[in-house]
Parts: sequence; structure tokens; C-alpha cells
Amino acid sequence: MLEELYQLEAKAKNELEAITDVEGLEAWRLAYFGKKGALTMLLRGIGKLPAEERPQAGNIANQVKSALEAAFEQRQEAVRRAALAEELAQGAMDVRLPGRPPSLGYLHISTQTLREIYDIFARLGFHVFRSREVEDDVTNFQMLNLPPDHPARDMWSTFYTTEPGVLLRTHTSPGQIHAMRKYHPEPFRVILPGKCYRYEQVSTRHEHMFFQVEGLAIGKHITMADLKGVLESFARQMFGANRRLRFRPSYFPFTEPSAEADMDCILCGGEGCQICKQTGWLEILGCGMVHPQVLRNGGYDPDEYSGFAFGMGPERIAMLKHGITDIRYFFANDLRFLQQFP
Repeated sequence: MLEELYQLEAKAKNELEAITDVEGLEAWRLAYFGKKGALTMLLRGIGKLPAEERPQAGNIANQVKSALEAAFEQRQEAVRRAALAEELAQGAMDVRLPGRPPSLGYLHISTQTLREIYDIFARLGFHVFRSREVEDDVTNFQMLNLPPDHPARDMWSTFYTTEPGVLLRTHTSPGQIHAMRKYHPEPFRVILPGKCYRYEQVSTRHEHMFFQVEGLAIGKHITMADLKGVLESFARQMFGANRRLRFRPSYFPFTEPSAEADMDCILCGGEGCQICKQTGWLEILGCGMVHPQVLRNGGYDPDEYSGFAFGMGPERIAMLKHGITDIRYFFANDLRFLQQFP
């Protein structure tokens, strides 16, 4: 028995030294320490020895077992270190190579479009005028020819606050009143960009929150021809030098006369396609001459001053320019969409 234990120890250690991978270590462990392993079977045979031989055999067997367990742990650590060294050697980093620059991000497509609009109107003599998003009913509606019982209020589904008469603005048009009262009695030209809020059914063309850009010019002898010239210049700078506009009569309580401005379809060139519904035209904004009563509410005498106003949705401008079919993409924060417009 003792000779067998010594021979098994020597054999096991020799085999262990030759192992170079984890799979080989596991196979060795099972061969000697498994339920039917060589060392396990020898240990079970100690009980069959004569009583006077058992103590010595048991002592030697425990020494052999401890020696093999220690040898196994040492070899296991050596194999692990060798594997790690090989992995590091294969994936070694060349510190002389330039590093990967961090992604700094870029402007949202709505912000890009807004800035492009700012630049175009800046060249036309307009400057940006900011106005508040939380409005009162008087400025948002009544000063714009929309008294409480006016049926045109149905055009706007309004978010009201718990404070009576306080609401989230439904359009940027109340900024006209703020601008006129600030610059009165001087003539001026401003654009009024910002967020608007309406309680509407979300669809491919409507959202609860969206951007608008309002334009307003007040002065003496301003006519509809000035409005048409400004808008034609804007369309050609935004969409291309060959763009054509047409104006259709419309209705807005705060302008008189009022019109919708259509541009020849940028996809089919006016021939008719699915995007323009075979008409050859795409609606881009609403506009008109400032209503005399709105001028009075802003502090200007309509017998001496006149003005024009227009309003557009930057998301709609971007949709037309880039062929985007669903306004919900702008606010869904899906990088697959946003990264198309770096």
C-alpha cells in the first residue's frame, strides 16, 4: 500500500507538470480526486488493511493527498498566469497610435433648422425676440382678436394651468404683443422662435409640443408686396434658388388679409407626386397683414403704421427639406434617426 501511494504521487506530479491548459487540469483532477479517481480508490482500500498497518498507511495517504492538492493549486495558478500573459501579448496596445477621439455630440435637427432660419432672416434685417412660454389668456388670445366666445378658439386645444387665466402658449403669436409694446413707437423687424403646446392627438403630423417661428415687421407703408418678397427670399435661401411660391387666401383672426404660402414641390418640381398629393405644391407657412386691432393692442396707430406677420413650424421645414415623413421622430430620442443629421 505504501509503495503504491509513493508511486501514485510521483506519477501524478509528473503528469501535472506537463499540463498547460484548464481542460487538462480538470481531467487530471478527476483522474486522481474524482469518485473513481486513483487516489480516491487507494484511500478507500486503507480500511481493508490489518489494524496495525492502518495508522501508518492513513498518515502517508493524507500526506500524499495534501502534497497533490498543493501541487494542483500551484499548477492551476501557473496555467492561469500563462494564459493571461498570452492574452495580453496578443492584445498588446501600441501606445504610439493616436487615441480615439471622444464623441462630442452635435445639434438636434430641430436646433439645426432653427439656426438656419435665424441666419436667413438675419440677412433680411430681422433679429430674434424671445417671449415667454407660459402666457395669460388675454395675451395669448384676446389681444389677438380671439375673445372668450370666438369660434376660432376651437383651432387651438389649450393646456390650462391650475391658475385661472394662465396657460401654456398655443402659438408664438402672443409674442407680437410683447414685441410691439417693447419697441413702440419705433418700426422693427423680429422673428419670435420658441416652443408651443397643444392638447392634440399625436400623429405623423402633430405633437403635444413643437417649435414655431413667428415673423413680425411693423413700420410705415409696409404692404403685402413686402411680405411676399420676404417669404420668397426665405424659400429660395432655405430650399433652393429656383423655388416658386403661391399665396392662397386663408383666415387668421390676427391678420387681414390672411394667406397660406405654398411652395412648388421640391421632390417632383411641381409635376405632382405622393408627397404633394399630386398638386405640385407644398404648404410651408401661414401669413398676412397685421390686423388693425392687433396693431392698436400693441400700441401702434393703424392709420399711420402697418405690418405683416407669418408663422412656420421648423419641424415641418425640416420634414420638407430632408424628406422626413413623421414628426414624432424629432422627439423620440432615437439615435438611429438623429445621427442621420450630424
